[in-house]
Amino acid sequence: MGEMALRVHRALGLDVVFCEDIDGARRTLHRLAGENYAVIYVTEQLAQHMTGDIARYKDAVMPAIILIPGKTGSLGLGEAGLKSAVERAVGADIS
Repeated sequence: MGEMALRVHRALGLDVVFCEDIDGARRTLHRLAGENYAVIYVTEQLAQHMTGDIARYKDAVMPAIILIPGKTGSLGLGEAGLKSAVERAVGADIS
């Protein structure tokens, strides 16, 4: 994330956390969840290695874990997760 993007996120009141590796990302996810963050954004590139950790919060009210594309583009994980959530809520595939 570039310096300008970091400033924009902070100006919006968002906390930005950088993780150097998958283990650090896992620890950070659980720490933020324990600190009652309502929404946690995770890049798809990290999320693909953290499926078990993310699944732990799947049915919890908080935090909502939102998968977003990383700097290399989308892997389709965020879209697949959203589709699955809609199917659970509606009871059918509406696409």
